[in-house]
Amino acid sequence: MGPGNRNLDFEWLEDFMALAESGNFSRAAEARAIAQPAFSRHIRGLEEWVGVDLFDRSAHPATLTAAGQRFLPLLEGVLGDLEAARIKARAAHDQEESTLRFAATHSLSLTFFPRWLTGIESRLHIGALQTMSDSSRSCEFLMFQRRVQFVLCHGHKDVPGRLDEQEYPMLRLGSETLLPVSVPHPDGTRGKALHAIGNAPPVPMLAYGEDSGLGRIMRAQLRPNMARAGRRNTQAELQEVFTAHHAVLLKTMALEGRGIAWLPQSLIEAELASGALVGAGAQALNIPVEIRMYRQRAVMSDKAEALWALAQQQALD
Repeated sequence: MGPGNRNLDFEWLEDFMALAESGNFSRAAEARAIAQPAFSRHIRGLEEWVGVDLFDRSAHPATLTAAGQRFLPLLEGVLGDLEAARIKARAAHDQEESTLRFAATHSLSLTFFPRWLTGIESRLHIGALQTMSDSSRSCEFLMFQRRVQFVLCHGHKDVPGRLDEQEYPMLRLGSETLLPVSVPHPDGTRGKALHAIGNAPPVPMLAYGEDSGLGRIMRAQLRPNMARAGRRNTQAELQEVFTAHHAVLLKTMALEGRGIAWLPQSLIEAELASGALVGAGAQALNIPVEIRMYRQRAVMSDKAEALWALAQQQALD
C-alpha cells in the first residue's frame, strides 16, 4: 500500500524503468507494447503511490526529478533481487529444463552465433534455448526488461552503447570489420567498383537506421576514417539513398547496384570471393568492430552462470 491506501501494480515499475531509459513516453509505451494513454496513466498511478512526481514532463526528453533519481537505483535493486529469486526458484524446481534466453542482432544471428554456440555446446549441455533476433536497440530493451539473459551485438571502444552506459557485464568474443562495398563496374576492370569513394559526388550510400548498433558505430567513425583517407567533406561526398536497420537488407540493395554499404566482412565473404561485391574505398575507410556478449547484472540460473563462465574462458580479454 502507498499514500491513500492505493495498491501498487507491479507493471508500473516496469513502465517506470522503460521511461527512465528512453525519456520518451511514445517510445517507452511501444517498448512495453501498450497504448500511450494507458502507459501515461500507469506512470501517474506510480507517482500517486509514491506521493511525489518522478518525472519532469516539461523537459524534452522527460527527465527524472530528484525523487525519481533516488527511486531508480533502489527500484533496480528490488527488481534485480526479485528476478534473481524467481530464477533461482524455477531453477530449483527443474534445473535441467531451465531455458537460456539470448537476444542477437540480425547479422550476428546469421553468422557468428551459430558457430560460437556449436563450440559452447561441445563443452556444456545447453538444453532448451530461446533466441530472439532483432535490431541492436530492441535487443537492449529486451535486456533492460529482463526478458533475456544475454545480448550478442557489435560494439566499438570509442562508441559506447546503452548497455555500456548502464555498466552491464560484457565480454569481447571476437572481432570483424565493416567494409565499404559495391557491385563491380560494368566496364569489367578487375576490382573496380561501380560506386566508390572518389567518384564524382554525391556517391549513393546505403545507410543503417537509428535503431542499428552498426549504424551508430559507422556514423561515429565515418568522419575520422574519411579524414584518414584524405577526404574531409563527408556530407558532400556521400548521399544516403536508402536506410534500413538490417545489414542483410543493405547487402541485398548493394547487390542490386543501389550504392555503397558498409557491411560486416563475415556477412559478405562469399560475395567478395566471387566478385559479386568489391571494395569501394581505401583501406583507411574500413571500420573495425567487436563482437560482444552482455549479461544480466543480477544472479542468473546455474546453467546461465555456467555458460557465462565458459564464455569468459574464450573471451579475447
